[in-house]
Amino acid sequence: MPEIIKPGEIEARSFEIITSLLGECQPPAETADIVKRVIHTTADFDYADNLKFSPGAVARGLEALSGGCDVVTDTQMAKAGINKSILASLGGEVHCFISDPDVAAEAKERGVTRAAVCMEKAARTLTKPCIFAIGNAPTALMRLRELCDAGECAPALVIGVPVGFVNVVESKELILASGLPYIVAKGRKGGSNVAAAICNALLYRLRR
Repeated sequence: MPEIIKPGEIEARSFEIITSLLGECQPPAETADIVKRVIHTTADFDYADNLKFSPGAVARGLEALSGGCDVVTDTQMAKAGINKSILASLGGEVHCFISDPDVAAEAKERGVTRAAVCMEKAARTLTKPCIFAIGNAPTALMRLRELCDAGECAPALVIGVPVGFVNVVESKELILASGLPYIVAKGRKGGSNVAAAICNALLYRLRR
């Protein structure tokens, strides 16, 4: 019979199991809670190798969040998964423009994805420092890189974890080579749940 575990102990026990199964392949202390939370979210230990962090990325993210930065996502799912109460306690909020009528209309008129237009709207309208958490659309990462190269956007941190097969790997490589602070899942794996998990791992360090 399965062991009966109290609800409040399930997450802690899960992390104990993850730590045990990682064995000698423990992530560095700076990134361990992020990697383990993604594994906890996905049950996929490939993230122990796939998650890549630019130098100082975690510190940059924590500094931005503690300073009240906002978070921009490319999906409503990622937005829903981020702990908004902790973010609000720090002075930030989550933005996702993917369902905005003006975004849909512009994307259709120009023949581009709504995710790309979302990045443009964020760069144009948001005045606070922002973390961009991209878990679905490689076109969002590609457009974000273009906006940064043009000096129209300066993310506090880019979480680049889109999932799929078309331009997914290539879009992540653009961020890896960008000089921006990043947390990127190399390869095809990722998802909105992974983007939210990374944000939450950072937020839980700052929980008040």
